[in-house]
Amino acid sequence: MFSSYALARTGHLSCNPCTELRPKVSKGGSSCVYQRTFVRCCGNGAPSRRVATASLEARNSVVLKEPEAMEGALNGSAVVDSPSAVSGGVRDTYGEDRATEDQLLTPWTASVASGNSLLRDPRLNKGLAFTEKERDAHYLRGLLPPVFLTQEIQEKKLMTNLRQYQVPLQRYMAMMDLQERNERLFYKLLIDNVEELLPVVYTPTVGEACQKYGSIFRRPQGLYISLREKGKILEVLKNWPERNIEVIVVTDGERILGLGDLGCQGMGIPVGKLALYTALGGVRPSACLPVTIDVGTNNENLLQDEFYIGLRQKRARGKEYAELIEEFMSAVKQNYGERVLVQFEDFANHNAFELLTKYSKSHLVFNDDIQGTASVVLAGLIASLKLVGGTLAEHTFLFFGAGEAGTGIAELIALQMSKETGVPIEETRKKIWLVDTKGLIVSSRKESLQHFKQPWAHDHEPVQDLLDAVKMIKPTVLIGSSGVPNKFTQDVVEAMASFNEKPVIFALSNPTSNSECTAEQAYTWSKGRAIFASGSPFDPVEYEGQTYTSGQANNAYIFPGFGLGLVMSGAIRVHDDMLLAASEALAEQVTEENFEKGLIYPPFTNIRKISANIAAKVAAKAYELGLSGHLPRPENLVEYAESCMYSPVYRSYR
Repeated sequence: MFSSYALARTGHLSCNPCTELRPKVSKGGSSCVYQRTFVRCCGNGAPSRRVATASLEARNSVVLKEPEAMEGALNGSAVVDSPSAVSGGVRDTYGEDRATEDQLLTPWTASVASGNSLLRDPRLNKGLAFTEKERDAHYLRGLLPPVFLTQEIQEKKLMTNLRQYQVPLQRYMAMMDLQERNERLFYKLLIDNVEELLPVVYTPTVGEACQKYGSIFRRPQGLYISLREKGKILEVLKNWPERNIEVIVVTDGERILGLGDLGCQGMGIPVGKLALYTALGGVRPSACLPVTIDVGTNNENLLQDEFYIGLRQKRARGKEYAELIEEFMSAVKQNYGERVLVQFEDFANHNAFELLTKYSKSHLVFNDDIQGTASVVLAGLIASLKLVGGTLAEHTFLFFGAGEAGTGIAELIALQMSKETGVPIEETRKKIWLVDTKGLIVSSRKESLQHFKQPWAHDHEPVQDLLDAVKMIKPTVLIGSSGVPNKFTQDVVEAMASFNEKPVIFALSNPTSNSECTAEQAYTWSKGRAIFASGSPFDPVEYEGQTYTSGQANNAYIFPGFGLGLVMSGAIRVHDDMLLAASEALAEQVTEENFEKGLIYPPFTNIRKISANIAAKVAAKAYELGLSGHLPRPENLVEYAESCMYSPVYRSYR
């Protein structure tokens, strides 16, 4: 740390400077004098530059000095009881600036990656894994207990501690605390124990975490952009410390999982998604930016909650909302370039489709609820054909739920069938039926339907009840994406089993409490014949002496590898063919051993290999379509994807 810090002030003190640390004199003993230059463009477009000279000595903390005392500071002499140039006040007994209400303190900090600052930097901290040599070189002697622990022992200890928690939210909080303390160890745990920890850091536990986010909030983990920042979003983006951003996950919190409007507390979703981008897809943590756009909330419970962390107002709509989103998207492109991926997450239906349609032409955008869910479900359906036989075009599909997920899945299935058969997509859509809150979507309802439901309005008499729709349509595949629990009743499942030898049933709604049915219900009511997958995990089921392991149609199979493929190819747009390529790549990873167990998705234990294969297929399609910006194309895209992946293994320090 700096034992003394002399600041010669020029330019505008209101600027928040970027800094550059350069050696000024040769190193001698344990001290070294550096020159730190602060540069930041002021409002008038001219750079503000300040020069500070400092003596680095690890044992002491930073003390700000007067310009006239610079010489004494460099010589190590003390300055006592002098007025503070920064605050306008005097120093207190402890040598810190004492500011009154009229004498505001400017919170300057200057740190080097050594000593206490090294232990407090989650990206650099290794805890007890610092070696003897590193402890000497970086002034850590006495700041740590004498024992040395390998990263593997640290991992074992933390997993032992995590397993002692009985409440999932406690595990979630422990993992988030670890992420804020030791980033590499966090990802090491998540990668090595992915099947156990995925439900902790993401669905279903993240849903409860978002509901209670205000109560458990400790420190910000992403960027908050509210209506108050309108007109200065570019400036807000520049406040984020990282510059080379490759993936942004953004939400407005209006439709968090199946839990509804959680407003600003939806931040848990972008944070969780990006943790999976790194752990499962290998995108660098420093290249990830979680964003919550706060336009208010219509959740009265949150508005009355004293711990709520967002704007206490009703949601903005119409022009005010659209202008804020437009400013955000423009600022992102201006600040990070054309190849930054913006993933829209948990926007309400009326905004999700509009935003995806609008910005897909000008930005690299992806909606995981629409496109990611569609891709992972299509992969499961392609794999299930190995068990039920036939082609996609020979099956009939019935959806319960016609929102973002339902219509997105239906459209991608229709597109895949069209490409396989050469039949126009308008015809392949006729094999797919949707049920919404008013019943079966039919032609007689077309004029009253939202635009994204209209392509699914087929000629049929009105049907109000799901069971009646199942009996009339006789689908081979039943998919639930409604967010309404327990709608796949015993009568519905038994009806599916009555005309299908192996009925395919996907209960996709998250979290587990919102699932249309459980794995146990699906297997029991179908007498063990169902091919079942769910959005959230279920334990294996014992039925008549046989163990059934259900698949999890989790978007985490797709979006990390999909995003990596876009990043490594330098793609500038997302194309539907990339989604189809991702689905095919995932389906190819299901082994004969998996099929023998009734699985239509591969186990998560091999997720990084799966993601590398998905990334390679997506990147190949980007190159094929002329949408890639990184040239020339690597010869082996799978190997290249693996080489691009972030490693959580500790680095050695000089």
